[in-house]
Amino acid sequence: MSTVYDCADPDSRAAGLTAATSALKSGRLVVMPTDTLYGLAADAFDSSAVSALLAAKRRGRDMPVPVLVGSWNTIDGLVFSVRPQARELIQAFWPGGLSLVVQQAPSLAWDLGDTRGTVMLRMPLHPVALDLLREVGPLAVSSANVSGQPPATTAAQAREQLGELIGVYLDGGPAAHAVASTIVDLTADQPRVLREGAVAVADIAEVLGMSPEALRSPVSR
Repeated sequence: MSTVYDCADPDSRAAGLTAATSALKSGRLVVMPTDTLYGLAADAFDSSAVSALLAAKRRGRDMPVPVLVGSWNTIDGLVFSVRPQARELIQAFWPGGLSLVVQQAPSLAWDLGDTRGTVMLRMPLHPVALDLLREVGPLAVSSANVSGQPPATTAAQAREQLGELIGVYLDGGPAAHAVASTIVDLTADQPRVLREGAVAVADIAEVLGMSPEALRSPVSR
């Protein structure tokens, strides 16, 4: 049976974070608010939980699960080599609606799907999400919806789609942006925008000293 915790109420929020932490550490799934959309979360280092996440979304391994982190410094343990461009974007837009695709550290014992040695990382700008991330550690988080259905912008919308598959729903109110994050691929020599979303491409281009057109251009590897 699933429980919805109203994170606008301090007591309910505290109880919800405790329940979510316990669930995630036990290999179960949790729905959590972020600044972009509601997310379906699993412990990033629990491959069985990540498989359950993909099954709940009815999604294959060909669409790997992104990872949310709770601090800037966490990335150093997850990435093979943090490029200066990544540091610049992190300082400018984290926490916030920018996801970075980077080469993962080869020593990581996780299975997020068919990643080909890469991982998509983001630090969300939401107090409930950050509290949970700092308690549990990196979380594999995908949008809280069944594949092909509209992404959830409220906890109620997530529950309509995922129902009793999820034991803990953290209700942080309507998503602030209600739009997916912008994704920048940093695995090639030139950064490239894979998806335009919550952060404007022009703002990213300004930080990197590039033109928006160059960021949108296909890159040959």
